[in-house]
Amino acid sequence: MHSALILAAGRGERMRPLTDRVPKPLLRAGGRMLIEWQVERLAVAGFGQLVVNHAHLGAQIEEALGDGRRYGVKIRYSHEQQALETAGGVAQALPLLGAEPFVVVSGDIHTSYDYASLLPRIDFILRYPQRRAAHFVLVDNPPWHPEGDMGLASDGLIVREAPRLTYGNIAVFHPMLFADIAPGTWLKLFPWAYRFVDARRVGGEHFRGDWDNVGTPAQLAALDRRLTR
Repeated sequence: MHSALILAAGRGERMRPLTDRVPKPLLRAGGRMLIEWQVERLAVAGFGQLVVNHAHLGAQIEEALGDGRRYGVKIRYSHEQQALETAGGVAQALPLLGAEPFVVVSGDIHTSYDYASLLPRIDFILRYPQRRAAHFVLVDNPPWHPEGDMGLASDGLIVREAPRLTYGNIAVFHPMLFADIAPGTWLKLFPWAYRFVDARRVGGEHFRGDWDNVGTPAQLAALDRRLTR
């Protein structure tokens, strides 16, 4: 059974005051919590083992989602005293994710991306980890990030050259990439992960469908209006 980690440990500073009393992934849009959209889409795609990391007001997240039974999945939790950022959060959760490649998604994005399309990517990384150790989903550059993050070569490999797209906070990783990060380490995913990009071990794709990174109250309200319609 495939595993996925939903990142939900961020403080959500730009969402204040909404996040002073409620963790950002529990804010609602279209009648559901932001993280609930992710849980449901992962469940439909066949990801039955979910791990959710949390820090700020994390007990509320555990209370809201429970053990995952009502979504048809099993949910376990990786608690962080202080948010460890993406790479640090993955390393902390590694014992819960198993020995096979897993998906990592942010709990505060909303997207129509079909997570089932990652299953062949997981299989390829499992079979050929020295050739392909990760897979990144890239999206069009949003107005607030016009310069993008990284490029996508014609052979399907992630590169650091222009033209650049934006990292969509959706990826597949082989667990061996994080094996040398001590639990409790604060570490951002980038620039740390660029070492694997430079080694030509990271594949990617350009997703052109609906994708929102919900970072501010105005973005949350706009998403809610669109989903409600």
